[in-house]
Amino acid sequence: MHTNTRKIRVPDLVLMKERGERIVMLTAYDATMARLLDRAGIDLLLVGDSLGNVILGLDTTIPVTLDAMIHHTRAVTRGANRALVVADMPFLTYQVSPKQALQNAARLFQEGGAAAVKLEGGRAVVEAVRRLAAAGLPVMGHLGLTPQHVHHLGGMRQQARNDEAAQELIADALELEDAGAFALVLEAIPDAVAEIVTSRLKIPTIGI
Repeated sequence: MHTNTRKIRVPDLVLMKERGERIVMLTAYDATMARLLDRAGIDLLLVGDSLGNVILGLDTTIPVTLDAMIHHTRAVTRGANRALVVADMPFLTYQVSPKQALQNAARLFQEGGAAAVKLEGGRAVVEAVRRLAAAGLPVMGHLGLTPQHVHHLGGMRQQARNDEAAQELIADALELEDAGAFALVLEAIPDAVAEIVTSRLKIPTIGI
């Protein structure tokens, strides 16, 4: 059982990267799992829209609603005392406009109790990230394999596998950092690409 009960905040993660410390994030969907992971000393708990697959039995994350995310985020925040709780913004809750993204993110903070939200995508969502960050809402980015884009990507497969795609991902990462993202999830990309991104950014990266 972890004995340090001090709440993790966004600035703590930046300091952890500067000190070269590992940052641990795991997914939770309910209060019981959140409580166990929190006591184990996990730094961040992600309320993933993967609950569509894991909890609801769906084939993709696309049908997951904002109300469902709020429901599960509320449960996780009840179980977590120390960990920083990050909630996924589901499909089409942030892509229409930055204003829409702000309104929907506000619900995850106000009704769900989230400490941060996560958006999938690169330069296409930069303005939404910028709007949220400017309003004081912590935003985590997500690059590489982005499950909400499964139809466009042609399935759940590794991304950034050639030089051109790797350079695009690196450019996306830099844009998201510039827009105010406090961290980035890098999912299913080659280790070498992840290493370059991590070395180029001041903000932390989380590997999936």
